[in-house]
Amino acid sequence: MSIKSSLVVVSLFLSILIGLFLGKNSGAGGESATGRERPLIGLSLDTLKEARWQADAELFTKRCEELGAEVLVQSANGDDTRQINDVQSLISRKVDVIVIVPHDGAAMAKGVELAHEAGIPVIAYDRLIKDCDLDVYLSFDNVKVGRLQAQWLLDHLPTPGKGRIVLVNGSKTDNNAFLFHQGAMEVLKPYIEKGDVQIVWEDWAEDWKLDNAKKIVNAAISELGATGFDAILAAADCVAAGVVQALNEEGLAGKVLVTGQDAELVACQRIIAGTQSMTIYKPLKRLANNAAEVAVKMARGKPIVASQTVNNGQIDVPSVLGDIFAADKINMMETVIADGFQSKEAVYGK
Repeated sequence: MSIKSSLVVVSLFLSILIGLFLGKNSGAGGESATGRERPLIGLSLDTLKEARWQADAELFTKRCEELGAEVLVQSANGDDTRQINDVQSLISRKVDVIVIVPHDGAAMAKGVELAHEAGIPVIAYDRLIKDCDLDVYLSFDNVKVGRLQAQWLLDHLPTPGKGRIVLVNGSKTDNNAFLFHQGAMEVLKPYIEKGDVQIVWEDWAEDWKLDNAKKIVNAAISELGATGFDAILAAADCVAAGVVQALNEEGLAGKVLVTGQDAELVACQRIIAGTQSMTIYKPLKRLANNAAEVAVKMARGKPIVASQTVNNGQIDVPSVLGDIFAADKINMMETVIADGFQSKEAVYGK
C-alpha cells in the first residue's frame, strides 16, 4: 500500500463513529464549553529537547490555530513531578482539553485523575497513559514498528535470516518501548528458536538518551568484541545516535546494521551516509493534525470518532492508530521525502 493510500485509510478511520461524547463539553457552535470564542487547548510534553517532539508541537499548534483554537505548551524535560505540575498549571488556566505526551505512562494516571476532577478531558498523544479512565489515545501501530525493524534486519543480515543481534531498547517509563520490543520479538522468536538468530546483548536506554544508548553499545563491544555481533536493533533514532557514536569510536560505523525510528533529519542523513541502516517513518503531520482536530471538537462539545480501542489496564480507550513505513537508502525518496516530511536538500545535502 502506498503512503498516500494509507493516509487516506487513516483519515477514514475518523469517520467511524463510536459515539464518544464528553459530558463536560456542551458548548454550541464555535464556542468552547467555557464560553470562550477560541477554545484553549493544553499540550503537556515530556520533552522539547528532541527534534521529533519539536516537530509534533509545531504541527499540533499550527493545526489548532487554523481551527480557531489557542494552545498552551508545557515541557517537563523528562521529569514526572514537573509534568504533573504542568498539568495542574493547565488546569488552573481552565483549558478546555489537555493533550499529554507522558514521560511515564503509569505516573501520568494521576494527571488524568486531576484533569477529570476539574471536568477536563484528556487525550494521550503517541504514548499511552496507563491505568486510568483516559478519554482518547492517538498514536501509531507501535507493535508494528518493532516488527518492521526486526524484519528489515533479518532481510539485510550478511546471511539473511541468520546473525547475532544487540537490542538497544527504549525507556522503560514509556509504554511504547515495550510495544516496540514486543513486535520485534514476535518476528525474531522463530529464528531464535531455530538457532539462526542470537540476541547476544540487550539493555534499555533510560529516558531515550543518546548517552545511555552509547554506554550500552560500549558495554556490548567490551564484552563481545568488535566482531561479536552483526546488527543492532535500536528502538529509535535518538537511541541510534548513541549507537552510531559508539560504533564510530571503534571504527565499526557503517559495518554493522543499525535500525531507528522517527525519520529525524539527522537519522536520514546518517542513512544516506551509511552509518545508520534504516528508520521507521511515522507520518507525524497526520498524527498531529488528527490530535488537533479531535481536541478542538472535544473542546466545542462535539462528538468524536475513533477506529478501535486499546486497553490501558483499566479501560478500553477509544483510539486512532496510524500506519507506519520502513525507510532506508533505497526508498528514502519515495517515502520520507515524497511525503514532504524531510526535504531532499536537507537529507542529501544538495
